[in-house]
Amino acid sequence: MTGFDPTQLRRWPDIESPELQAHDGADLLLLDTALATGLLPGAAGSVAVVNDHYGALTLGALHAGATGLRVHQDALSGERALEANAGRTGAGTTGFSHDALAPELVAGARLVLVQLPRSLDALEEIADLVARHADPGVVLLAAGRIKHMNLAMNDLLARYFENVSASRAARKSRVLTTGVPRAAAQLPPRRFPLAAAHDVGGDRPLQLRAFGATFGGAKLDPGTRFLLPHLTGARSASTAVDLGCGNGTIASYLARLRPGLRVLACDQSASAVASTRATAEANGVQDRVEVVREDALGWLEDASQELVVLNPPFHVGNAVHAGIALKLITDAGRVLAPGGELWCVWNSHLAYRGQLERRVGPTRQVARNPKFTVTVSTRGSRADRP
Repeated sequence: MTGFDPTQLRRWPDIESPELQAHDGADLLLLDTALATGLLPGAAGSVAVVNDHYGALTLGALHAGATGLRVHQDALSGERALEANAGRTGAGTTGFSHDALAPELVAGARLVLVQLPRSLDALEEIADLVARHADPGVVLLAAGRIKHMNLAMNDLLARYFENVSASRAARKSRVLTTGVPRAAAQLPPRRFPLAAAHDVGGDRPLQLRAFGATFGGAKLDPGTRFLLPHLTGARSASTAVDLGCGNGTIASYLARLRPGLRVLACDQSASAVASTRATAEANGVQDRVEVVREDALGWLEDASQELVVLNPPFHVGNAVHAGIALKLITDAGRVLAPGGELWCVWNSHLAYRGQLERRVGPTRQVARNPKFTVTVSTRGSRADRP
């Protein structure tokens, strides 16, 4: 795209590192393809953007002359990066709005630009929304890096649109182009939220719910499964924090395990927040589980919490990177009061114990198997805080 310089963009406030960029070839190929359709820039409000990682798609479309862009980013850090990049590049924030993944996002849209998500469930939720609620003449363009694409994506989109084609490879990426949404009677039944029940002990299964972009769907994460029975040994507390709540497994388990406990669950993923709320409701504990969309624990004061539970991610987008886990561990240490505990499960090969000691406090191994390690780290006095 002539005149648009994506190298100006930053990932901040997400993890930044020399090997992690704020744009990729799929962004640029998608923008060029959209221009070739003639639907970009389009009329005001006719373009929607989904899964824009750090703003390259939105700011590129604004540069092309689009106005009234409706943008959905699952990650709160993505929203904040878009706003920061809009200021950094001089584009400003008046040409776009942040919207939920709901009918209003795509109502009347003639063009929908999508960075292909990692999971087929996330892609299906997007395709279903566009097919049911966008303009009948809508064109959905979805781009990704070739190494992360597969034919199942084409097959899935074909269940929602009559026409699906793939572009030639360029910039190590491809664009899938869809058109002509199928009639409502031909669309697959709506699947979301996904639902599953899991035996975790007790007198009834733990019900899990998940929307499309929630990591792991409605499955019980194997690391979390290993952690849960050990939480009976956590210190007594009036409130517990489920940091990075995902589908809400830990939050609802704790609320069921301790009937007097209030749980604060947080995640930067809009999908995870909705999933955790649905999981809490399915288990009848929604009155004691408060769910917040936030990047780490910025909404909580220093030394204010007694108990934090964390199953940290080990990836940033499609890249394996320890940065996000260390960020969450550090913030857990910040909010814990003296004597407060961080219960953590992590992939054993990652060897986080030293980081837990430095960022939180004395750390004890509770359990270990060939894949996972469970630890509890106790916060010392404020004078001991790093």
